[in-house]
Amino acid sequence: MLDEKVESRYRYRNAPKNADYTIDQDWQSYTEDEHKRWDRLYARQQEILQGRACPQVLEAMEKLKLSEAGIPDFEKLSEKLGALTGWKVVPVADLVPDEVFFEHLANKRFPAGAFIRSEAEFDYIEEPDVFHDVFGHVPMLANPEFASFMQAYGEGGLKALGSGQLHNLARLYWYTVEFGLIQMDDGLRIYGAGILSSPEESKFSLESDSPNRIAFNLPRVMRTNYRIDDFQETYFVIDSFESLLEQCYRDFDSVYDYLRSAADLAPSELAPGDDIITYGTHAYFTNKAN
Repeated sequence: MLDEKVESRYRYRNAPKNADYTIDQDWQSYTEDEHKRWDRLYARQQEILQGRACPQVLEAMEKLKLSEAGIPDFEKLSEKLGALTGWKVVPVADLVPDEVFFEHLANKRFPAGAFIRSEAEFDYIEEPDVFHDVFGHVPMLANPEFASFMQAYGEGGLKALGSGQLHNLARLYWYTVEFGLIQMDDGLRIYGAGILSSPEESKFSLESDSPNRIAFNLPRVMRTNYRIDDFQETYFVIDSFESLLEQCYRDFDSVYDYLRSAADLAPSELAPGDDIITYGTHAYFTNKAN
């Protein structure tokens, strides 16, 4: 018998794969325990995110009915999502090659892991499972501006593959799609999937004095390395999803030209000109780094 920690992965990673690396979700194969595990993960994170996640995330979860019992059926989820922004969710067994990932995004398809974490990994899993991908990523794809940003990112990724700038583009994804914060009228809120699906980082990203919080600046983001083994040391804050799309819906050639001669920045490093967002008694405010 397979170890419980790998059984779900094994089931999907040995499934027949299409040329685009998609598989059959085989929704009927999920066990009762796996469905209940999704429900427990969902309930815990929903409670934590009240007052922490941006309203667009929480509203989308309601529209997409992610609270319905059990792991979502991707076909039914795609019908709801498609009616809102034209996107769909496609099941994959594992991380897919860069060119395949970008091709999916450019065509409004989000590749989501079909397996769910084991009970032993309930609090933390290194690789993206169905909870991280669907709970964390899919709600923002119901937002028209963010959905357009994701499609443009896929198109930009296909171009970056041939220019040697993929590491810079990956940083943009990391600091927005995975670990982005947004400034709302009543304070900072979470929209990045890596934070949304993490109970501890949901609190840390907003409430800890430890990390830097810096106003979004495209070249600055693309210069900044990131942590993959711990909470982030820097979070970048956007003003709105419209402004994110406006800044990124363009050709990056001039930015890449600048980055080729600009030194990389460490995850915790501040740079001259950074708009540093600091938490005061009642609200966040910004000040310039020297």
